[in-house]
Amino acid sequence: MADLKLTLVVACALVDADKRVLLAQRPEGKTLAGMWEFPGGKIEPGERPEATLIRELHEEIGITVKEACLAPLTFASYAYDDFHLLMPLYICRRWEGEVIAREGQKLAWVRANKLRDYKMPPADIPLIPHLIDLLM
Repeated sequence: MADLKLTLVVACALVDADKRVLLAQRPEGKTLAGMWEFPGGKIEPGERPEATLIRELHEEIGITVKEACLAPLTFASYAYDDFHLLMPLYICRRWEGEVIAREGQKLAWVRANKLRDYKMPPADIPLIPHLIDLLM
């Protein structure tokens, strides 16, 4: 197999007071459109994963997260056809502001044991058992 370009993205499992996890639906026109994922995004050159999450969570869903409230949980390593994805998953239980869809995406608060009911990108699926273990 040819060497695939490594793409580094970071994701966050936001957990509310009822132990539900926030999912965002990928908008039309993007790769994997219509699938549900944990909020986050690509890490820019020279950017730390925590800084990426703080920026992306503010841009995408309008909340302010402090770095101390981000805890690494696990990661995904997945070979798509044209790139290899490496994705640390952080968990966050505290933030400031209301969660709103700022980019026209649909949002859903989902219990960990119901995450499999949502069509997710292949890289996200192995993360589900970690969240079930933590939250159920």
